[in-house]
Amino acid sequence: MPIVSNTNSAPDSHRHQTNQSPLPWGGVGGGLYVIEEAKLRRNLRLIADVARRADVEIILAFKAFALWKTFPIFREYIHATTASSLSEARLAVEQFGALAHTYSPAYTDGEIDEIVSCSSHLTFNSLTQYERYHERAAKCSIGLRVNPEYSEVGTLLYNPCAPGTRFGVTADKLPDVLPPDIEGFHCHCHCESGADVLERTLVHIEEKFSRWFPQLKWLNLGGGHLMTRRDYDVELLISILQGLHQRYPWLKIILEPGSAFAWQTGPLVSHVVDIVEDKGIRTAILDVSFTCHMPDCLEMPYYPEVRGAETVEAPSGGEGGAHTYRLGGNSCLSGDFMGNWQFDHELQVGEEVIFEDMIHYTTVKTTMFNGIGHPSIAMLHTDGRLEMLREFTYEDYRDRMD
Repeated sequence: MPIVSNTNSAPDSHRHQTNQSPLPWGGVGGGLYVIEEAKLRRNLRLIADVARRADVEIILAFKAFALWKTFPIFREYIHATTASSLSEARLAVEQFGALAHTYSPAYTDGEIDEIVSCSSHLTFNSLTQYERYHERAAKCSIGLRVNPEYSEVGTLLYNPCAPGTRFGVTADKLPDVLPPDIEGFHCHCHCESGADVLERTLVHIEEKFSRWFPQLKWLNLGGGHLMTRRDYDVELLISILQGLHQRYPWLKIILEPGSAFAWQTGPLVSHVVDIVEDKGIRTAILDVSFTCHMPDCLEMPYYPEVRGAETVEAPSGGEGGAHTYRLGGNSCLSGDFMGNWQFDHELQVGEEVIFEDMIHYTTVKTTMFNGIGHPSIAMLHTDGRLEMLREFTYEDYRDRMD
């Protein structure tokens, strides 16, 4: 694979000068996701320390991060992953080298046997799915997803316990005595949440389901535990998990965050390709797309941080100042833009616009809508080398339609 090296990695306040980037990816054209090894290892060390101190297993959820060329680094710190499909389960075995903890809203006749062969744990979403497939999953430790009917996730698109949810079994639908092959409960209620949210959620989980805990061997508390966020109360998390162990010492506790592993581990580097203006609003059109390459910005929605810029409410020409721009993607979707950001200079065609924290829930959700060039993926190693992990071509787009 091609290697681009540059040991001068210090940011430069004058990087906006066209084609004069001092950053380690300077000269690499097109969009580029950059995973920074030092930041990834920082997160992994913290996660491994929490797992050790709290005596829990923390595993990687592929739904947020599945760049398998980084798995040799992950295997230094964790030992398992979680899958939600046959493809993810195969990735666990073939690239991570360990059987998956698998959960899917619905398994199918054509895939269940291969999924089982790739899984150590298999969780059913409903009692009907359990009844249909549990005998074929006998080699796995079987679990059931439960719904405590409580979640503090404010965005309905991401709330797994919203009224009418298709996820999990409520307590009123469970028999007093579980089938003997059900060994665990899986409960997912969080999204980029703090330890205080887990503390409040556990009250509801225990209130609803603890009477079945003596019949179980493990409890999976799902994802959304953003323990690598700077303001996250790690000590509270450890205390909560230690308390859970004290109350139910026979239960193995499992957490499967996704974002926490890749949180703040690298940017998406884009370039200005044109600047247009309408009704006093200036838009810098980039060589990346929000809908294709940063979909959570439109779905969640949230404003990503742009290096060297500040978000402002006023459009260009208003109170935001002369250097205020919308940033627009290069797809034909009308809503493929966000704004407004204020820069300290006039943007120029060719200069970089760098979106921070664009590794989790991006590379796994990107599309090739419009046939737009997909950003390359690189790793910035601790020694300053930039290793290109993947570059995309027309054939990648064409073969999706094959």
